[in-house]
Amino acid sequence: MSSVVLHRWSFEGQESGVAAYLDLFGPSGIPENDDGGGTSWPYVRWTSEEREIGFPATELVASWTANTPPGSWLQVELRARTATGTLTKWYCMGRWAEGDADIHRTSLPGQGDQDGDVAVDTFVATRPVVAYQVRVTLYGAGGRVRSVNVMASAVPPGGPASAVSGPAPTLANDLTAVQAAPSSFNGAHPDAVSSPRTAGVELNVPCRSQMLHSGHHPEWDGGGESWCSPASFSMVLGYWQRGPAPEDLAWVSPDDPCPSVDHAARHMYDHSYQGTGNWPFGVAYAGRYGLEGFVTRLRSVSELELFVCAGIPVITSQSFKEHELPGSGYSTSGHIMVVVGVTPTGDVIANDPAAPSDEAVRRIYPREAFENVWLRGSSSGGIVHVVHPPDVPLPLSEGNW
Repeated sequence: MSSVVLHRWSFEGQESGVAAYLDLFGPSGIPENDDGGGTSWPYVRWTSEEREIGFPATELVASWTANTPPGSWLQVELRARTATGTLTKWYCMGRWAEGDADIHRTSLPGQGDQDGDVAVDTFVATRPVVAYQVRVTLYGAGGRVRSVNVMASAVPPGGPASAVSGPAPTLANDLTAVQAAPSSFNGAHPDAVSSPRTAGVELNVPCRSQMLHSGHHPEWDGGGESWCSPASFSMVLGYWQRGPAPEDLAWVSPDDPCPSVDHAARHMYDHSYQGTGNWPFGVAYAGRYGLEGFVTRLRSVSELELFVCAGIPVITSQSFKEHELPGSGYSTSGHIMVVVGVTPTGDVIANDPAAPSDEAVRRIYPREAFENVWLRGSSSGGIVHVVHPPDVPLPLSEGNW
């Protein structure tokens, strides 16, 4: 099991706009080529204090929420201190913007050196690190950074750097719907719920199939098998009654089965990775609509239960062979789904977008099998995305959220 800690910084209460960040981020300047396209941008910058991790970590993942209207974008960087005291260089963890008019939203390959490398969205240390700093640079005018988060973890030997950021999943086309008991909870904000082991709990998260979008928009990885992350985030945004306005969807074909999935794919797309599975880009997309969020690792289905009992669906990352997850009907090298509840016997209720139709999205997966394919080192090691409105409290934590 991974050792994990999540550190969070909030900039709520700061006024929007670059001027409000001059004291917070430091003096402005003109960088050269920071957008990768040769344009010079005014910028302001914030650098965190050095944070102790508390154990020798092997991976760092940054995530953030921000608003970057046209004419603004941001870059997030990390540097770490090794157990021997060496301070690494700054590694870029992503260049991000809400839209796609100013820059290409992208991770940066080719940063590896003797201290580590960045695998799409994850800093992978060559030797363990014990502390780090995070740096955020806001370019242009009118942008606002709301929160920054860093998850540090010690992944067991053999664990991947970024399971869902690998090749697009291979999915069978003959998934069979799993029958389940009716939902025991149909409200988005429960004040109290029963113990999941005695009564079960299920959140009323809309069901959306990624497979209905097969062949859509090749410029954003072509829909279908590649769009598990956009479909999952679209489901969670729908649950929280957030997401793009009708006028924001005018460019989507009128016969599209769910335009918000196409919108999420376009605005989560990583131009370097050439896919929509970049972990922090998903959180940042949800952040556009006023949600808070982060990427972290959970350590058990019991921790997932805490979130669904608090009324918060959780987006999980896993890989498996078909026989390892009974009822799935497919194999995948990396896949995103939404955990929406647990049955009275503790099995996992998931909205799995790999289903061939919206009606088949709701699944029940055996608890032990699900926990194995999600937590093991050859999968994601328990990676989750958590997004929620600021006024919806998280359950109590032992430090990993």
